[in-house]
Amino acid sequence: MKKAIVIGAGFGGMASALRLKKKGYQVEIIDRCNNLGGRAQFFDIKGFKYDAGPTIITAPFLFKELFRIHNKKLSDYVTLKPLKVWYRFVYNDGSYFDYENSVSNTINNIQKINKNDAKNYNNLLMQSKKIYDLAFCELADKPFHNLSTMLRQIPSLLKFRSYQSVYKFTCRYLESEKLRRAFSIQPLLVGGNPFETTCIYSLIHYLERAHGVYFAMGGTGNLVRAFSKLIKDVGIQVTLNTTINKFNIKDGKICSILDHKGKKREADVYISNMDPLYLYKNVIKLENKRIFKYKKKYAKHSMGLFVLFFGTNKQYNKIEHHTILFGKEYYELLVKIFKKYQLPEDISIYLHRPTATDKSFAPKGCDSFYALVPVPNLLSKNIYWKNESEKFKNLIIRVLEKRLMPDLRKKIVQCFYMTPLDFKERYLSDAGAGFSLAPFFTQSAWFRFHNKSEIIKNLYLVGAGTHPGAGLPGVLSSARVLEKLL
Repeated sequence: MKKAIVIGAGFGGMASALRLKKKGYQVEIIDRCNNLGGRAQFFDIKGFKYDAGPTIITAPFLFKELFRIHNKKLSDYVTLKPLKVWYRFVYNDGSYFDYENSVSNTINNIQKINKNDAKNYNNLLMQSKKIYDLAFCELADKPFHNLSTMLRQIPSLLKFRSYQSVYKFTCRYLESEKLRRAFSIQPLLVGGNPFETTCIYSLIHYLERAHGVYFAMGGTGNLVRAFSKLIKDVGIQVTLNTTINKFNIKDGKICSILDHKGKKREADVYISNMDPLYLYKNVIKLENKRIFKYKKKYAKHSMGLFVLFFGTNKQYNKIEHHTILFGKEYYELLVKIFKKYQLPEDISIYLHRPTATDKSFAPKGCDSFYALVPVPNLLSKNIYWKNESEKFKNLIIRVLEKRLMPDLRKKIVQCFYMTPLDFKERYLSDAGAGFSLAPFFTQSAWFRFHNKSEIIKNLYLVGAGTHPGAGLPGVLSSARVLEKLL
């Protein structure tokens, strides 16, 4: 029986381990955290619960598939609950727009803002479907390590104007700036600037319409526990609290790997779920292909994230499960984050209130939240998080208190945060980026780090920094690519 070692236990790593086990491999999965899940860690502090990573579940068939191939049912392990209001967008003037699971309700909500946009919404959705049919259904699980594969797709990519941004795509169908913001913000959820991310990512609109938006009851942490149980049930070995920091390479192949304690492990194939930039800069330092050198030198990182976790002794029942609070600025904000590397004062916030769906996330009469704010990554030379963190935390609380949550400061009973420094130290994310590489066209498909290593014969890569990209559907699809490569 061939042995495979999976390094990193994010959703891409866990999915890879499960697919390799089904293919007959003896599998060991290794992670430096004390739980599986990678960035999807989970905190439970005095009755308040918080998901530390992804919270939005789309494309549930990708999760179900991993259980089905082992003759199990996802529903026997965890419950995915569909949401009625997918996102509430709150604007600087106090108005809001609800993006709902019902198309007719969504169109009615659009009509309150702009009647022409209500008429054009279905046109946007149908164009999104065309991109989805190609980019997701046909290409998301196709290996792109050969340039010829990329060249064959150029006519289709030009047809969909993939050189245009998500924001420009949205502008073709919508007049209202409010709605343009709401329907172009998705790239930020996978680390990209809507004004620069290829409009291929506009497929997300139809992906959500086709499969819905869900919450895993008990949180994404409970979904991780479901995977952990399945991994144990099928006989995959798990090693936690262990960092792999060296690959021994001979004749272009890995012959063994070493962990932080000096223990050596050997396998036939190695699958990395690490950030590719960290992997190739710090663990593997070979430099023997021009295109590979280019990817390392000129790679553009996603933005960083500041995540504020807090519990309140009051319930804010008017706040939806997923609320996106826009500041006055949009384009200007993104320029500050992605180009000028400046810490903004006029911030936008993704506010997650799991207690809107699952009361177990907080003690009775209380609420649990996390507020996620896009910020520059650690390539910024002027932001010192050890000095700025408390001030930025207070800024988030002030904004939420003023615009959405009266008397918030008095109601907070528990509060802590993560900065880009934590992403670098906990998850070995290069430059503390929240989502590894940014999803530009020139960092997609063949241009992204390959799922089959460019320089090492028996090394394969999965996860956010590889094809097809970040987000739970993306990283789960990268494991599908791996299966085809093997």
